Amino acid sequence: MGHRVVLWVQRRRPVQLLPPLMLLVILLAAVWAESQDYYSLLGVGREATTREIRQAFKKLALTMHPDKNPGDSSAHEKFLQVNRAYEVLKDQDLRKKYDKYGEKGLDEQQQGGRYESWNYYRYDFGDLTYCVCVCVSEAAVNSGEIWFINFYFPRCSHCHQLAPTWREFSKEMDGVIRIGAVNCGDNNHLCRRKGINSYPSLFIYRAGQKPEKFNGERSKDDLVRFSMQFITTTVTQLWQGKPLRIFHLLHYFLHTMPCSTFDGLVKVGWIDCPSQEQLCDSFQCITVCSHTLCSTAALTQCACMLQWLNTLDSKEIYNQVINHLPDLELLTSDSFKRKLARHRWLVSFTFGDRSPTSTEYKKLQAFLRQDHIQVLFCLSLSGCLLAMPCLSSLYIHKPCVAVFKGLGIHDFEIHHSKDVLYNIVGFARDSVRAHVTTLRPDNFPSDRKEPWLVDFFAPWCPPCRALLPELRKASIQLAGQMKFGTLDCTIHHNLCSMYNIQAYPTTVIFNGSSVHEYEGQHSADGILEFIQDLVNPSVVVLDPSSFAERVKGKSDIQIWAVDFYAPWCGPCQALIPEWRRMARLLSGQILVGSVDCQRFQSFCQSQNVRAYPEIRLYSGNARQSYNGWHRDAHSLRAWALSSLPRASVDLTPESFRSQVLSGQDHWVLDFYAPWCGPCQHFAPEFEVLARILKGEVRAGKVDCQAHHQTCQSAGITAYPTVRFYPYLGTRRHEHSGEHINSRDANMIADIIRQRLDQLSPRLHSKPKVT
Repeated sequence: MGHRVVLWVQRRRPVQLLPPLMLLVILLAAVWAESQDYYSLLGVGREATTREIRQAFKKLALTMHPDKNPGDSSAHEKFLQVNRAYEVLKDQDLRKKYDKYGEKGLDEQQQGGRYESWNYYRYDFGDLTYCVCVCVSEAAVNSGEIWFINFYFPRCSHCHQLAPTWREFSKEMDGVIRIGAVNCGDNNHLCRRKGINSYPSLFIYRAGQKPEKFNGERSKDDLVRFSMQFITTTVTQLWQGKPLRIFHLLHYFLHTMPCSTFDGLVKVGWIDCPSQEQLCDSFQCITVCSHTLCSTAALTQCACMLQWLNTLDSKEIYNQVINHLPDLELLTSDSFKRKLARHRWLVSFTFGDRSPTSTEYKKLQAFLRQDHIQVLFCLSLSGCLLAMPCLSSLYIHKPCVAVFKGLGIHDFEIHHSKDVLYNIVGFARDSVRAHVTTLRPDNFPSDRKEPWLVDFFAPWCPPCRALLPELRKASIQLAGQMKFGTLDCTIHHNLCSMYNIQAYPTTVIFNGSSVHEYEGQHSADGILEFIQDLVNPSVVVLDPSSFAERVKGKSDIQIWAVDFYAPWCGPCQALIPEWRRMARLLSGQILVGSVDCQRFQSFCQSQNVRAYPEIRLYSGNARQSYNGWHRDAHSLRAWALSSLPRASVDLTPESFRSQVLSGQDHWVLDFYAPWCGPCQHFAPEFEVLARILKGEVRAGKVDCQAHHQTCQSAGITAYPTVRFYPYLGTRRHEHSGEHINSRDANMIADIIRQRLDQLSPRLHSKPKVT
């Protein structure tokens, strides 16, 4: 965070030096700002979660905002610093870059200079106090439970209108399904991965099935009706003489508690007492039978096995039933190697007496049965360590939940997320399918005969915990090609220091003698892209000779985007993953290269490179430098594509009628508004689409701000809107266009080509497009 004191001098005016006291105040302010890192500015620790960071920032915003300090000339600058700290730390990828490189590692063009009004933080910033706030992960939604998730945005008025209804609905459905809410302002990467493009978006998630979107009226009753159709619990009617096999619970009053509470744990049944009077007299109400076979004829023999439930309170019934489920099997020194080496086991290690969660863990038996994962319980970790010294060699020294995958006692993985049941279930299912090894000094791949991806992490680090499930997904897709391992640096700090690990998580790919540090997004797709790029690089490494031959020598027929960088430059390092991603997005359209100016210093000086990174576009004899605010892959791609000749045409009301409606070509149209942010983001993508379909379908753009009547006649109500107008041999109507719900060029092209194939019998001959 650099600060300079500048004296501005105008001609023919005396220089006004600052008074010593004022100069001292400025210097002290600069020193204070310099000494404050982003965590200190927000008053949080480095292990703070996104939610804790958000809460800390809101408290500061309500007191430090310039609107609340009109007499403080420094309030604007101070609040900008706090605002910038929040913007960086709430983003997992920016946070990692900051932890590793400091401010120098952040793109200086993204420092930002704006903030919202005080009322935004007072009313709109996080006041959607939903009953549950969870980050939906594949592990959670695949836990076997039903999840109903509300994806919202703090500035969305409809989200604020829904909030009280959602709270009431959550109370109504408590214990029936899981209710959650995700703030897409703080978790934008997650929402993008889930395909969320409007707010609020309400989705039901069930394990192994496609999410179901709620599109009805947002009333409590409609939400309940929609949710209940996904409840599959069966309540069985019992009658005299019917064998009561595994009917652990006979629930007489069906509506006193949600039956799905016991789904997979016990069977739920009911008795019609007027028609089954003798059976009701035998049971006398609600009973729990602990045997797997207890017929009505043998009630007198097994009466001692029945227990009264003298309550109609759902939570009391639930607790009594859970208490009478079979206890978890205790882990012993004799069973440790024998059991864990051959079967899939989830083991809970704890201290002293049973913890409050150990009773809840009884449910794990039922949830994991279909995954062939059995559950063990170590009642006293200290006792386990004394009885099983091999645990010390596994570096299990504190309470935890671990999955042993059945390939030996050393093939295990520890759960590092919150110890809630659905998280543990999801973790166990993902872990047994994944190929991630928990590393220690004795199995660390120091010889590197095979390619390894090693994640150096700390369990207290929120971005680390978010990355771990993504590593599991990536390991499944790369099974047999690369091995995955994780190393806990809080335990193996000497080994982490040996590899100069300075921030968490740090992910490194060891491939023989070459070492590559991963700097991409914390997602499985990002990891796969990075590895793919190592195998088949998308960025051409240029030297003075190849630059002269390929960039300068063929600039009349090829367009090049070139990054001039220095390895020691923090912003250069931050740019690398985005530059690679941009190169893949531009594949086949623009060539992308990079020049190491530390290695070729004199060459870069000859090219008038004065700062790093210097991003340039070479087209023909022209050279253009990038001066945009953002250096993400999509912004850079849009800038590079702007140098290509237009492949689409602008349509007026007259040309829309004459060429689209009355013409004999197939058309794909982009209806947009100049002020619309998503329209601006989609514009380069539409140009890519126009080039993909060139010769098959013509591409046109309609400015709905300038030609409002045309768009209104065509029924356009949102921007951008993509419509396909196929020519079927007759004049078309304004509404004959087919809506395409996608903003991806390749996907739109596939949809249009599939549609043309479907229409081919009706097309005597495809028109030739010029």
